[in-house]
Amino acid sequence: MHLILVGLSHKTAPVEIRERLTFPAHRQAEALTLLTRYDMVAEAVIVSTCNRTEVYAVVTGEDAGVEAVLDFMTTYHDLDKHDLVRYLYIIRGEAVIRHLFRVVASLDSMVLGEAQILGQVKEAYDHAFDNGASGRAFNKLFRQSFEVGKRVRTETEIGENAVSISYAAVELAKKVFDTLDGRTVLILGAGKMSELTAKHLVSNGVKAVLVANRTYERAEELACRFCGEAIRYDALFERMSEADIVISSTAATHYVITREQVAATMKGRGGRPLFMIDIAVPRDIEPAVNELSSVFLYDIDDLNGVVESNLEERMREARRAEAIIDEEIESFIGWLESMQVVPTVAAIRAKAEAIRQAEIEKALKRLGGLSEKELKTVDALTCAIVNKMLHGPTARLKQAAGSKEGLVVVETARALYGLEDSEERSGYGSLRNLLNMRAREIAGDRKKEMGDSVGC
Repeated sequence: MHLILVGLSHKTAPVEIRERLTFPAHRQAEALTLLTRYDMVAEAVIVSTCNRTEVYAVVTGEDAGVEAVLDFMTTYHDLDKHDLVRYLYIIRGEAVIRHLFRVVASLDSMVLGEAQILGQVKEAYDHAFDNGASGRAFNKLFRQSFEVGKRVRTETEIGENAVSISYAAVELAKKVFDTLDGRTVLILGAGKMSELTAKHLVSNGVKAVLVANRTYERAEELACRFCGEAIRYDALFERMSEADIVISSTAATHYVITREQVAATMKGRGGRPLFMIDIAVPRDIEPAVNELSSVFLYDIDDLNGVVESNLEERMREARRAEAIIDEEIESFIGWLESMQVVPTVAAIRAKAEAIRQAEIEKALKRLGGLSEKELKTVDALTCAIVNKMLHGPTARLKQAAGSKEGLVVVETARALYGLEDSEERSGYGSLRNLLNMRAREIAGDRKKEMGDSVGC
């Protein structure tokens, strides 16, 4: 069988294209049923998120399989194939394994190291499994990909450092306060970035949310999302005395919070620290506010500096993650190669048995008139000879199954025993084709090693 992947992502397609090619959870069963009705599609998993749509498939032929998946995608969503194909990537063979492992390890995500994608791929696999669209190959591949994701999360620190503005704000807040549990945040302005920052603060323990906006109805709408309280704009500084954290992101062209106003607010706080995040451009908060005792002000440039520093850390951890992926690919390839060994051994024994039976039949015609006891003796003798002749080679084939050179050994055995025809009929030839690139790489490595050893 062949592994293929047809997909698009934030790297290849704008959002207006991505949103036209989604497969939401409630439509997965229908989509998988239609996809696996194609004769050449044996297994399928559809990964669909806001940043990517990818159709993974086990197919009986690479080119026909790709065409089938393209036909399914365009027909299902009523899209023009020629318009869609320029946004798509098509991956085949071993590269599909690497791509999936990198996706699950969040190395291909818009935000490097984000944890959400692992759960999204798990959900996609569950849909495939529950609807009978995944089989032996994808059950093994996707379950191993989840182990890859877990290894990367536990053996590296790729997810430890904030690489978004909103998360960076949370990271800085944690440095100001021992804990965010029970803290109060005041949001000034109802912009998307303020909302996202507040969301992350609440998920990290912040208890109360106050929202002020020049349009009170908009403040009420945002406060409702956090079970918070909307406050009148003219009560802003009066209520600020209750806050531990202030997030400001308005569309004002001048400072809406001045040093003088914050100084007055701090008088009634008893020295309690105030953490202020100014996400607006132009800035909402007068920079001189940072000169006040117990006030910690950070603007968008400060947050960007944290993000850039943390992104460098994540890139270093990503290199460690790539090494883990290399190990896991070797493991999966070993499993695929071991799948080759069992049918190869069976085919060798079947061919030997056919030869034995044919030769006994010819011999009996020449000998004639053998007794039942003599017939059993001849049968046992020829069986013993065949078994002893095959024991060593088949045992070494099984031993080589999980080794780096396993596929080369199996390929050599099939060629020596003339099993190419039976291989194609049995379907194991297509598995060999899936890994033929791998075999050439290994053979090339061996040739290089031999050349190096004689000084070539």
